[in-house]
Amino acid sequence: MNMSVLIPLVIIYVGIMSGLAYYGYKKTTSQADYLVGGRNINPVVMALSYGATFISTSALVGFGGVGSIFGMGLMWLAFLNIVLGIFVAFAVFGTRIRKLSLDLDATTFPMLLGRRYNSKFITIFSGAMIFIFMPAYTSIVLIGGGRFLQESLSINFNVSLFLLAAIVALYVISGGIKAVMYTDAFGAVIMLIGMVVLLFVTYQAVGGVMDGHAALSSLKNMVPESLSSGGHQGWTSMPVFGSPLWWTLVSTIIMGVGIGVLAQPQLMMRCMTVRDDRALYRSVLIGGIFIFFMTGSAFIIGPLSNVYFVETSNQLAITAAGGNSDLVIPRYINEVMPEWFIYLFTLTLLSATITTVSSLIHLQASAFGEDIMRTLNIGQQKGKHSMTRLGVIVGVAAAILLAYVLPGGVIARATAFWFGICAAGFLPTLIGALFWKGATKAAAISSIITGFTISVFGFLFLHVSESGVIGLSNAIFGKEALLAYPWTHIDPLMYALPLSTLVFVVVSMVDKNTSVEYPHHKDVVSSK
Repeated sequence: MNMSVLIPLVIIYVGIMSGLAYYGYKKTTSQADYLVGGRNINPVVMALSYGATFISTSALVGFGGVGSIFGMGLMWLAFLNIVLGIFVAFAVFGTRIRKLSLDLDATTFPMLLGRRYNSKFITIFSGAMIFIFMPAYTSIVLIGGGRFLQESLSINFNVSLFLLAAIVALYVISGGIKAVMYTDAFGAVIMLIGMVVLLFVTYQAVGGVMDGHAALSSLKNMVPESLSSGGHQGWTSMPVFGSPLWWTLVSTIIMGVGIGVLAQPQLMMRCMTVRDDRALYRSVLIGGIFIFFMTGSAFIIGPLSNVYFVETSNQLAITAAGGNSDLVIPRYINEVMPEWFIYLFTLTLLSATITTVSSLIHLQASAFGEDIMRTLNIGQQKGKHSMTRLGVIVGVAAAILLAYVLPGGVIARATAFWFGICAAGFLPTLIGALFWKGATKAAAISSIITGFTISVFGFLFLHVSESGVIGLSNAIFGKEALLAYPWTHIDPLMYALPLSTLVFVVVSMVDKNTSVEYPHHKDVVSSK
């Protein structure tokens, strides 16, 4: 790439992002501004910020690369992302979350749950789970952006990591959620343009829509033995039902991320930032279109990259990427796209990384400063955010550290991990808070602990993709996973979520005489 072209573009891009961040900083005058944007964010900005936070480098780079292995079956995840991640999240959950957070004066997700159930423990425990486990997700978003910069700009991976982290930390520390959301919206526009162009050029490169998909189907006989033995039936077919690849695709990738999106704290908090329900309804169309082009494009381009690499070098995409799925999309873009697009996609990936990481770091920081330290009344000064800003620094440092520890090809898997444990830990309690007057404090506490405990146990001792890498099961019991197949390939979400739901319902029924009431509770829970 021509640095005399790239450097001015990056300077202009950073200048615009900095201007938006400064605007957010000037508009941030209160705690509510810093945490929930004063509950007056424009619905277009909210929808674009939600989408940009949702679609990170894990979708563009990680899941695109995974798509080159699994094929078009990932389109089911795009379907769930739109139906659950946009329509249900905004029109069903979002309206009630907005009303409940306003009713309880809650400015964070753990605070919302804690005040709904009148439990400081829920607030602190939920905040701790976010602060402890979210750095794993944050780090893989940084990895995705860093790997693309490493591949496209031929710069040191360490430099790219620290550069991205420094930009994010500056925005979040200074301007809070307003700075995050304004920069998110700008980044989302760039991401949308980049992915639409990439999808169009990809279809051109493989001979068009019909010919491209037909060519992909004809590659069935090139499926490697390691994949076909696991159930792979070609890139336009689902894996064999019940096979190891089927369990991985369906339980981990499709269900883990598709369901987990409903319990993502950084996404649910977006619903607290708008003025009224009408704003949320308006956001559905914008968010749906954005997610359709972002996830749909990534999940189509990944499989079709196999057609391009076979036609040009007689090898599959994963082989061309040296066996690292995280490098498939960067390698493909460098080969197939004209030079001008590399500049555009560099900004697209920068946007995807910065928008998501800034939202995640803001959530980690608020979990540390508001949900843990403020609830415990530690280090607080009226009107100050010193502990929250300290949380920014700690969160960024943890993400950078994990970026060096996590193995290659981990982006999609770490995303599914975070989404899965959030679904198991938070989803039953959240649904109960929004829709069931009979939900009790004891049930909420029991369900959250059950969901997180079973999920973490499953990843440490049962699900071999993680337990084998972490090594704790092997160190204690002398084997990578405690149970035999299919438990080695069934994502912990598939049993942790039903168990946490069962615990929530049973304890609420047994403990029904102690259901929690709060001001205007009937109006919130019964609202249409």
